[in-house]
Amino acid sequence: VIMEKLIEILEGLNPEVDYRSVTNLVDGRYLDSLTILSLVAEIEDEFEVEIPTVEIIPSNFNSAESIYALITKLQEEE
Repeated sequence: VIMEKLIEILEGLNPEVDYRSVTNLVDGRYLDSLTILSLVAEIEDEFEVEIPTVEIIPSNFNSAESIYALITKLQEEE
């Protein structure tokens, strides 16, 4: 359920990308800094988590899988 909603949010930001297979969203410049800020805000609202600034790094946002892992980690910490 989390992954499906996450893919929906990502597709709303850039529908041209296959988020299920791309693993270089930041490094490949599919997501730029402004898009990441929008994504962080949407994730925080949708999943009721707070993403600390120290977690906003390319390795956490290079794939839907890594973003999913970040969300679940933050949910477990709360």
